[in-house]
Amino acid sequence: MGGKLCPKIILEGTRLTLKTDIAFALNEHPRIVGPRKYRYHSPLISAEWCAFTNFPWGRGPINFSREEEAQAMETYATWARLFELLPYYSWIVDRFHLSTRACQLMTRDVNYDFQWLENRLQPLGFRIVLCTRSPESFVTAREARLKVSGKPSQYDDLSVFVKEQELLRRLAAESKLPVLDLDVSESDVPRACDRIADWLESTGGLYMP
Repeated sequence: MGGKLCPKIILEGTRLTLKTDIAFALNEHPRIVGPRKYRYHSPLISAEWCAFTNFPWGRGPINFSREEEAQAMETYATWARLFELLPYYSWIVDRFHLSTRACQLMTRDVNYDFQWLENRLQPLGFRIVLCTRSPESFVTAREARLKVSGKPSQYDDLSVFVKEQELLRRLAAESKLPVLDLDVSESDVPRACDRIADWLESTGGLYMP
């Protein structure tokens, strides 16, 4: 028996960058979680869950209002404590604190300091995968998404995503955590997962010491 695989991956990126597709694929990737002879539930969490409001596409830990700031910060602190209590588990996170910083900067011009959170994530081996795509490839990605989206109007203005992507790049550069800038312009999820696996292997991100 080899070492216990317990990677900790935070997938960040603006919309249409295949984060959720990659998250599910990573949870079945033999180089990430080991070979699976049967399927079981994936350890996926997301700050994008709109759990603060009782209606679809509401608010949550990313797009919270000023009055919900304490609730959002407590949510992040609770996740951090859970990670600390379960350090030998594989965690894959679909959007997290960088998305919160970007959203709050763009909508409220408020810059939240998550250094306290990264100070707790760093010893656990968390790494950030920033999913990005070329500006021109957003058009094709939107066409594919409109076939399944329950709220197509959110993809009307692609310039918003291009702007958020550049902001996320800046925020990722400020992070204390290791960051992989992953180009998904070709919308090739298996290739993207292989690149993540290569990076984790080369940087020691698959195992806890």
